[in-house]
Amino acid sequence: MHAPVLVLKDSLKRESGTKVHHANIQASKAVADIIRTTLGPRSMLKMLLDAAGGIVVTNDGNSILRELDLAHPAAKSMIELSRTQDEEVGDGTTSVIVLAGEMLHVAEAFIEKNYHPTVICRAYNKALEDAVAVLDKIAMSIDVNDRSTVLGLVKSCIGTKFTSQFGDLIADLAIDATTTVGVDLGQGLREVDIKKYIKVEKVPGGQLEDSKVLKGVMINKDVVAPGKMKRKIVNPRIILLDCPLEYKKGENQTNAELVREEDWEVLLKMEEEYIENLCMQILKFKPDLVITEKGLSDLACHYLSKAGVSAIRRVRKTDNNRIAKASGAVIVNRPDELQESDVGTGTGLFEVKKIGDEFFAFIVDCKDPKACTVLLRGASKDLLNEVERNLQDAMSVARNIIKNPKLVPGGGATELTVSATLKQKSSSVEGIEKWPYEAAAIAFEAIPRTLAQNCGVNVIRTMTALQGKHANGENAWTGIDGNTGAIADMKERKIWDAYNVKAQTFKTAIEAACMLLRIDDIVSGIKKQAPGAGQAPSKPKVETEADADGEQILPD
Repeated sequence: MHAPVLVLKDSLKRESGTKVHHANIQASKAVADIIRTTLGPRSMLKMLLDAAGGIVVTNDGNSILRELDLAHPAAKSMIELSRTQDEEVGDGTTSVIVLAGEMLHVAEAFIEKNYHPTVICRAYNKALEDAVAVLDKIAMSIDVNDRSTVLGLVKSCIGTKFTSQFGDLIADLAIDATTTVGVDLGQGLREVDIKKYIKVEKVPGGQLEDSKVLKGVMINKDVVAPGKMKRKIVNPRIILLDCPLEYKKGENQTNAELVREEDWEVLLKMEEEYIENLCMQILKFKPDLVITEKGLSDLACHYLSKAGVSAIRRVRKTDNNRIAKASGAVIVNRPDELQESDVGTGTGLFEVKKIGDEFFAFIVDCKDPKACTVLLRGASKDLLNEVERNLQDAMSVARNIIKNPKLVPGGGATELTVSATLKQKSSSVEGIEKWPYEAAAIAFEAIPRTLAQNCGVNVIRTMTALQGKHANGENAWTGIDGNTGAIADMKERKIWDAYNVKAQTFKTAIEAACMLLRIDDIVSGIKKQAPGAGQAPSKPKVETEADADGEQILPD
């Protein structure tokens, strides 16, 4: 007999074949089950403890998965799904996971029957193409400028979130904010940059009803010399700088030896004159408000306040950009390069208000602001964080609609229509791919089924009734009203979804399912001998949200 040949090291574990498929499918189903209860308007909240011991209370699929620490590689890739969905369209994070989990679940039966994964994947991809075609067919276009339609859409999107109890409030905020910062690119395209130009300021205290979208910008700063400078200016002329208004220090350390005492005075005088010069260059333009990203020395402060100019220093770069967008000013790097056109005159009011125990500078009532701040008030920090997440989702939906004004029915109606169409088509699919194709059609029903489950109605009865209604294809808009669990026409109930959210959901879910099905080998236990592997692994540095928007941001 030959001696057994060792190929892999002892420390390596290798699993292959169907075992891996089953493991992956189980893992993905486990992830889907965690998230399943957060789908729909009757959704539950999850409470998570993060590494720093803080708590996160949310039902946003992406936020939940972000906090989970998973060991299984397949489950990790499920998490990537919802992150992709979140970055791409901002909504539908939960449905992606539920759908992908279901796709894998129906594939399990075929793997047991020794179907080859590529066959299943081929069928799935075919199903995906047909599903998107169905979406195109039932989508209806809307007019972006018709506020009530957009409001209905954003509302049905946030209906599944915690803030739905505050009615139109969040939806209004989201629409206001996104329509404010929309920029026309020509050819009927609109670009809405939520990340850059909409700042969400959370100030604990007050009630949620006090939240509003400011027609301008708010920053968490006070003027430099509160006693001397004006705190309220109507129609201010604003100058934005990103250079320090103080004496320039040498790049490297320099020593100067002074022999005569008068030279010292000359030196000091030069510094003073330098700063006076800077201030005079600025004051030539008669500004009322000077904002700089860098420092502002006491002397410069004195010159400015003597001229009746308010100044704010050390403003974040991102905030400065927003002020520039809102007021129409141009950020200037050197005071001697100032021009009249750089002065921002588009603002109606500058004032400093005290909210809670902090001072906030408001630059509001802008004529045509291209940036805005959403001011959120609320009882507790956890509440505010959740509201902020919901607002992000709502703004994403509003943005999607502005970019691609097409609607599909919500409430599981789209999925049911797709499912019914695919079932009819499956009879014309040739060969062995027919069965997985049909299974994919059935998998789409996971979304309405989960909705029904979360409402607590009789799932089987509701689903059969719905399937019957869709099978004869009379009305593509029949779905489940997520609040009552009753079968209703989505058009009348104004339960809608954005077209590109749905399309993205289907694509992401099916592609991910295919990817996980094609894995047939997992080799684990690869140890790279890193230098200093002897010590215990150091604790990972946990980044909080606070330092994400910190000063050390790289230039855009």
